[in-house]
Amino acid sequence: MAPPSLPQSVGRPPAGAAHPRTGVLDLPAVPTAVGLARTSVRRLLGRWGTGDCTTDNAVLVTSELVTNAVKHSAGDRIVCRIHTDGHRLRIEVEDENRGGTLPTRRRPGPDDQGGRGLLLVGMLSGDWGVRDAPDGSGLIVWADLAPEPGETVAAGPSSLPHTLRPAPHPAEGSTSHGTTARL
Repeated sequence: MAPPSLPQSVGRPPAGAAHPRTGVLDLPAVPTAVGLARTSVRRLLGRWGTGDCTTDNAVLVTSELVTNAVKHSAGDRIVCRIHTDGHRLRIEVEDENRGGTLPTRRRPGPDDQGGRGLLLVGMLSGDWGVRDAPDGSGLIVWADLAPEPGETVAAGPSSLPHTLRPAPHPAEGSTSHGTTARL
């Protein structure tokens, strides 16, 4: 008769394995949202133990994607999601796409003031793209980043999920979706 096997944990990664994590940031579609997103993502990735270079790249990608959503979506809200499985970091920015345009990479001239955002996203990420929001209410622009050599993504203890809620923009007043906290 074979000895009984040891109990196996259900739904838990092995000891020492990276924990999947998600952070969500609900933002007004106003220019100050870009700075709020940068600050919130930097703090979140710091709590997750993400390396400095990977964090810097993620903050820049987030900044570019949120900037595009503010400039081109003509909506009221933007949702930024950060996901990691410990091996890659996915940044998603969902907007209401009331502007009706798709993000496209441009080739700006040397004197152009804009048009470099998606070029930067492409250089810093392993892949990026656009898809419809699940309910058809807008677009999600996403980018996948791998940690830089020698760095980790989400090395610290897990505490899923993080809901990041920045203080409202002064023009908004108080929010209707619960308590607002600065990170």
